[in-house]
Amino acid sequence: MIGAERALAPDLARGLMLLLIVLSNTGFHLYAAQHGPTGWHPTDGGPLDRAAQFLMIVGLDLRVYPLFSFLLGYGMMQFFLRQTEGGVEPKRASRMLRMRSLWFVVFGFLHAALLMAGDILGAYGVMTFILGWLFIRRSGKTQFIAACVFAVLLWALFALVVLTHLSGELGVEHEIGAEAYASGVSDPLEAAKLRLEMWVYVTLVGGLFGFASHASILLGFWAARRRVLESPGEQLRMLWSVAVIGIAIGWLGGLPTALGHFGVIEVSDEALYMEGPFYMVQALTGLFGGLGYAAAITLAAHRLSKRGASGPLVSMATAVGKRSLSSYLAFSVVFAPLLAAWGLGLGGRLSSFTMVLFGLGVWLVVAAGCVYLERRGMRGPAEVLLRRLVYGRGARPAAATPQSVL
Repeated sequence: MIGAERALAPDLARGLMLLLIVLSNTGFHLYAAQHGPTGWHPTDGGPLDRAAQFLMIVGLDLRVYPLFSFLLGYGMMQFFLRQTEGGVEPKRASRMLRMRSLWFVVFGFLHAALLMAGDILGAYGVMTFILGWLFIRRSGKTQFIAACVFAVLLWALFALVVLTHLSGELGVEHEIGAEAYASGVSDPLEAAKLRLEMWVYVTLVGGLFGFASHASILLGFWAARRRVLESPGEQLRMLWSVAVIGIAIGWLGGLPTALGHFGVIEVSDEALYMEGPFYMVQALTGLFGGLGYAAAITLAAHRLSKRGASGPLVSMATAVGKRSLSSYLAFSVVFAPLLAAWGLGLGGRLSSFTMVLFGLGVWLVVAAGCVYLERRGMRGPAEVLLRRLVYGRGARPAAATPQSVL
């Protein structure tokens, strides 16, 4: 098997993170449903649909991407350290990471043009290019301080949004998720055009001003220097604290939006919609929630490693985690043609709950494919392609252990 000697936590976390991303993205495809001011979740449906909406707003929205960012930063620092420990000059290892970031942008462009407007590869390509260039060779202390600076910037942005809202200058004109992501457009060319327009916005705005993700990536740098995911037994107290406090803050921060979405509390539309105060509360607390998830998964992996055995779901998740880029793209290859209006249009017939079941089924199918590759000692096709683009044909990286891309 590929990377049999690898620590369990990083790959398990990536595999479960991709499951959470799949579930959180399901709302983008419900183009025929009625949407409220939040723009992402339907306001109709039965009890099971409402339960699915509540759980996603509280537990997934703006909580999964900080987890993604942390793991991406962690993997970048792992790559850098293994390259330099293998004899590669730090400047050259840093250049390879920047090259990888640029290829992320290219992959993201193609992903959006062909399949999904909500592509995040482009935005994370921009983020990792800048942060890798500025901070990958810095000390852990500098990386931690820089993460705190970005967290402060997030608070400053929140304060600005609140002040703008209180002044009455925050408008309510916005494009809801189903429209902005072109899932309900039946013309393939028009859908591609709209997807690319959305991709440019997400890539530039998210890449430059996604302060929660910037902070998470830098904390990933810092944590990788301390080998937090590989040696959790040495840092159990910190991990337990981050898991309990982070998840608690994350879930509590999602409650106001969930209660406003269901009309339990009376909230104006401009407070709920994207870039409004409630959205910013989710972003602020989502940073804590994402880090809490990372810590909780690491603790679970530590316990599994001590037991020396894992079940089929853990094996599937780790196989996905080792092929994170291939898996991320494979989800869209299945999702888009089946759900979009330019394809079979199933997204117009499903509800929040049935879409969650569909997303879980897609994750299991992709995971089964990853297990097949794992048993044959094969990497994912996207990982193979990216390695060739970064290293060149026939070149071998200094790191002995294959690395996950995301």
